[in-house]
Amino acid sequence: MSKINTIEDIDYAGKRVYLRVDYNVVENGKIIDEFRIKQSLPTINKLLASKCSIILASHNGRPDGKPDEMLSLRPVAQALSNLLNKKVGFVDDCVGEEVSQEAHSMKAGELLLLENLRFHEAEEKNNSLFAKSMANLADVYIDDAFANAHRAHASMVGVPKYLPHAAGLLMEKEYNNLNNLLLSPKRPFVAIVGGAKISTKIEVLKSLLKKADTVFIGGAMANTFLQAQGYNIGASMTEVDSIDIAKDVMKIAKDNNVNLILPKDLVVAKSIEDGVDCRTVSIDNIQKDDIALDIGKETMRDLIPIIKKAKTIFWNGTLGYAEINEFAWASKDLAHLMSLRKNKADTIIGGGDTTAFIEKLGMHNRFSFVSTGGGASLELLSGKKLAAIEALRS
Repeated sequence: MSKINTIEDIDYAGKRVYLRVDYNVVENGKIIDEFRIKQSLPTINKLLASKCSIILASHNGRPDGKPDEMLSLRPVAQALSNLLNKKVGFVDDCVGEEVSQEAHSMKAGELLLLENLRFHEAEEKNNSLFAKSMANLADVYIDDAFANAHRAHASMVGVPKYLPHAAGLLMEKEYNNLNNLLLSPKRPFVAIVGGAKISTKIEVLKSLLKKADTVFIGGAMANTFLQAQGYNIGASMTEVDSIDIAKDVMKIAKDNNVNLILPKDLVVAKSIEDGVDCRTVSIDNIQKDDIALDIGKETMRDLIPIIKKAKTIFWNGTLGYAEINEFAWASKDLAHLMSLRKNKADTIIGGGDTTAFIEKLGMHNRFSFVSTGGGASLELLSGKKLAAIEALRS
């Protein structure tokens, strides 16, 4: 298989660069999280140091191919300007005469952020004319949008057909760190998988069970595994349709001699709300109206020696209903446990809600690597090819 073109493989000095970033960070007209913006800065600064002019392009949200002021990227231009201490221009579209004029009048060192790509339905349809019109804005294409790498959209796979192309520093780092988990993890390798549904993580679970030494399952998805073992899980969220899948996963673990760990105690409540009374119970003592919302302390205590011995720790998916503080304790404990291993193990956070949780704790600098990609990281770890990665191979 051919390698991915990296930024070192192409001549970009002094050129107009179409830089595909992932600034999917605006909700209701406001930036909810600057993590992804900050992660794009190393590539931007490298290009600026080589006297490039940079045309930044990103999608945001799901506007269904129509302009939506609440999903405009305009606020990102100001945030990026503040982070770079440098003016970032903004244009109200991503194609058209005005955009073309703005792009072609740029001088070395200037930055221009285009409006939300998904305001055109042609983006998600990978329309070739749309891709070509964007390619005509620049001399070189660089993709730094790993979190969108599993989407075969015009800006991800169409534009690089018409321009010299390469992965940006973030794309390269994301791909290498996650790919190394599958190819050559340091051992013992511990994978911690949480979140709500088995159905969204079945492929990555099966993949990890062929690579990891220990897999711990938390979050609401653990309920289905407990149910598959015959436990009563009360009024807890579960996937009845996935019970056979859970049994299959447990068999794969046994066949591969993997230590599959499930919770032995849970934090339960009668409803899901701030300040609700909650208690910790063993898994064989859940009442019919109990809702399991976090992992108990006994389970977390059992994890400590396993994490202390691990040389690779991968975590994707919070262990409880972490949006509410009462049910975020296990996830917080795990974050702190992993952060203590930073200098002795590869500690990798697998994107999506987990990255947002870590950012909220202000701990994103306390791990070996924190991925920006949710779905993209899971697909890569499932062994699937990512459309944008494949587009960078040619």
